[in-house]
Amino acid sequence: MEQSVGVRVPSLAPLPDMKHPHLEIERKFLIEQLPRRLARYPHKEIAQGYLAVGRDKAHVRLRRAGRVCTLTFKRGPARAREEREIHLNPAQFAILWPATAGSRLTKTRYYVPWKKLTIEIDIYRGSNEGLMVAEVEFPDVATYHSFRPPEWLGDEVTGASRYSNVRLARD
Repeated sequence: MEQSVGVRVPSLAPLPDMKHPHLEIERKFLIEQLPRRLARYPHKEIAQGYLAVGRDKAHVRLRRAGRVCTLTFKRGPARAREEREIHLNPAQFAILWPATAGSRLTKTRYYVPWKKLTIEIDIYRGSNEGLMVAEVEFPDVATYHSFRPPEWLGDEVTGASRYSNVRLARD
């Protein structure tokens, strides 16, 4: 796929052992056009903010997706990184949410089935209004390598800092 956004897509090899239960393997794409009848797919309103962001690509995210509240730790490069998540009750979320001031974003996430995977389409609001990004998570390395995106996906931006949620939340 041609790169027209000046982003260098990370090499696909080697990836770490994907049998690790806390590893997130994903690719991120811009969206050329939305799939037909997007509203028919399940979707959630998401509010998320960042409690801490480290220099080593580690961060702690607070998220409310519908009625589900989570606290997530992520570390490592975008294509395959450690991820650990715990669920919070609404009161715990409310206590922590003020600490994310200045580092928040809102978006609607659509869950679109594609072959045996799910493409998550994020349509951003607020200061990121108009941005549409798709993420695909993979169960293993073979699926990561063999994935062929549908024609409505655009340039791959996996690892491009300007499209990371951490950066979008701070801009």
